[in-house]
Amino acid sequence: MTTPPENPPEPRDLALIALYEADQRRLPHAELDADYPAKAARLVRGVEDHLAELGSAIDGVSTRWRVARMPPVDRAILRLGLYELRFEKRTPIGVILAEAVRLARTYSTERSSAFVNGILSQLATRERPEEVQTGPKPVSP
Repeated sequence: MTTPPENPPEPRDLALIALYEADQRRLPHAELDADYPAKAARLVRGVEDHLAELGSAIDGVSTRWRVARMPPVDRAILRLGLYELRFEKRTPIGVILAEAVRLARTYSTERSSAFVNGILSQLATRERPEEVQTGPKPVSP
């Protein structure tokens, strides 16, 4: 996995890095510093708390690759994106998909962005069918 291009990294980048590292080191939980940004920490903890159900949902739409066989970076991006679709309802689908594709382009292979987009688009229609069919709902302050 390459180093993030921007400085300082965005919360999703930090969350991805922490999730990837925990996965690769086979840690039960990502090691987060006390000064870790709140949004990044929330995303990491949310993915970790729902790891099994996120994996099952991803496996349910992925026809060629089981989660366990996916490249580790792609697996972390998909888990993060699905967590946001399912539990971060204030974040529009378009933002979640665009950010997941950006992460795949930044940290994974050339073909990963299309793979991530395809899987998350299918999951978006299952997780938020009303938003996909009617367009995003206005977010109240």
